[in-house]
Parts: sequence; C-alpha cells; structure tokens
Amino acid sequence: MVKSFLIIIISQMFVFAGEQIIIVIADDYNSTKAKLYSFEDGAEVFDPFLVNVGRGGLGFGVGEVELFHTDKEPLKHEGDKRAPIGIFNLSAVFGYEKDLKIKMPYIHATKELICVDDSDSKFYNQIIKKPKNLPKSFEEMRREDSQYKLGVVVEHNKEQLKQRGSCIFIHVEKSQNEPTAGCTSMKIEDLKKIIEWLEKAKNPILIQTTKKELEQVLKLYPALKL
Repeated sequence: MVKSFLIIIISQMFVFAGEQIIIVIADDYNSTKAKLYSFEDGAEVFDPFLVNVGRGGLGFGVGEVELFHTDKEPLKHEGDKRAPIGIFNLSAVFGYEKDLKIKMPYIHATKELICVDDSDSKFYNQIIKKPKNLPKSFEEMRREDSQYKLGVVVEHNKEQLKQRGSCIFIHVEKSQNEPTAGCTSMKIEDLKKIIEWLEKAKNPILIQTTKKELEQVLKLYPALKL
C-alpha cells in the first residue's frame, strides 16, 4: 500500500464533511459504462447518471489512496485504454472558452497547450505549452472535436511513474455509449452541472471503482449512501 489503510480511514472520516465527492462505479474490470454519483456533506447532489469509461475497461491507477488488489487484477498502464481505479484529486477545469466563472482553477485550452503522454519526457503527464523540442508523444488540448470543450483534470499518477498512465480527464463524450481511451466521459449537459458545482475549497475528489472494491471505499467514506 502507498499509505496505511487504517490511517487513511481515520483521516478521511474527519475530512468527509468538507469534501465534494464524485464516485464512478462500474460493474467489473471489463466494463465500458459506469454510473456516476455526486455527494457533498454526506448528501447526494444530483441524480446518478451513466458515463463512459475506458475502451479497455478499468485498471488500478496511482492516486491518493491505493485500494487493495491482487497481482491477478489489472493495473493501469500507458496506452492500455483502461480508466484508472482509485481515489484522485480534481485539480482544475479546462475548456475552449477563454474564461469561465466557476469556483475551480481554469485552464484555457488553446492550440498551444498539450498534454504529454511520452513517459520518457520530463513533462510526462503534464499539461504544458508546446516547447521548442516537442516530446515524442502528446495530445492536443484544443481538439478539432468537442470532447475537450469542457473537462476536469484528474490527478492520476502525479508522481509521473513511467508507463503508469497519463492525461486522465473527465470530459465530453464523443458520442452516446462511446468508450474512451482511459478517461471518463459524459453528456455535456451533465458535465456542465458538475463543473458549476465543483469548488476548489471543498477538496473535490473522484473515486473510481468497480463493485468489487466498493466495500473498501465505504470503509473510507462511511457516510456515502449507495
């Protein structure tokens, strides 16, 4: 474990009341659909709705808390098209509009911004302005489609561990029921509701899991009513 599970249980019980929690629950590791719930101060904020996750299903990621798993269960790796399982901070919102009046830090997704998925780069898993010497692999933050018209940065693999996955976001779905390359996507109407609700001061987090790990999650957050 990255951190002691018992210590995390105790600390999370105390901070729960001040947190905004998005929890995404998939049936199993091969699921490409999941259900999203949202909580604040122990109360559900919106009615749950369906979202899309990775085309490759889900695998254990690198987050604030490492949920218990066996060697036989999948890990998240670069390019595997799995959405990460774990508990992750939500650090910022990004989008195509120059500015948004929201309660989160905002990143204007210009044509100069990229997210680096080259794990040999010192900028691996970071959103940066295009440098003079481009990394071997990256994705544009200002896309030709609307998938990044609005999005939320998920702090997966902040330690930049090589090949453990990068550029994980909550963003607009490509089309209904279309799985992602490893992110979590949804209708723009649902995403707008979430973004208008999120508030940096309330330490918003994403908990992403399958039903198998749900018991672990509920030990960490006993006030969640699922």
